[in-house]
Amino acid sequence: MTEKNHIVSPEINIPVILESLLFVAPGPVTINQLATTLEITPREVEKALASLEENYLSRGIRLQRHHGKIKLTSAPEAATLVEKFLDLEATSRLSRAALETLSIIAFQQPITRPQIDAIRGVNSDSVLRNLLSKGLAEEVGRSEGPGRPILYETTHDFLQHFGLRTLEELPQLFSEETLSEIINSQPNNGETANMLKD
Repeated sequence: MTEKNHIVSPEINIPVILESLLFVAPGPVTINQLATTLEITPREVEKALASLEENYLSRGIRLQRHHGKIKLTSAPEAATLVEKFLDLEATSRLSRAALETLSIIAFQQPITRPQIDAIRGVNSDSVLRNLLSKGLAEEVGRSEGPGRPILYETTHDFLQHFGLRTLEELPQLFSEETLSEIINSQPNNGETANMLKD
């Protein structure tokens, strides 16, 4: 029986190979998938990815991480020109209802449609279908609650659409104290409170 040859020999530049794999990947991949393919440890993959990320700071691409998966994406500062080049500007606009629903999913994920409806105060079926068709939200399982409703989360495309590398780059929500200060500082407190709740 012959000894198994390792795919990655010491003289091969692992970051270069990882970049190639991420470039040809049909979608987001896990660190373990990359490690298995290259027959190296996940720690070695992370080290090589860190090297790529540092290198990408001065280039037009970025690594995007979402729910334990990673993919290559264009730099957020190039988004407007990329949209223009690909003629995506007209089709990428989202309605106020879609942005509102997407915000709720992003900050509360995983979340069910009844929970989204309760926050918005209106039925979100059609808006949710629209977000699913655009690939900005996805079904990720079922809740343990009554009726076992479907749970929704944002996707890699959501991050790309808004120029984010990870969900940690989302802006921080107001604390209750800050929200209370904003409401109390407004001339028409009731109207402001309703706007911030909507």
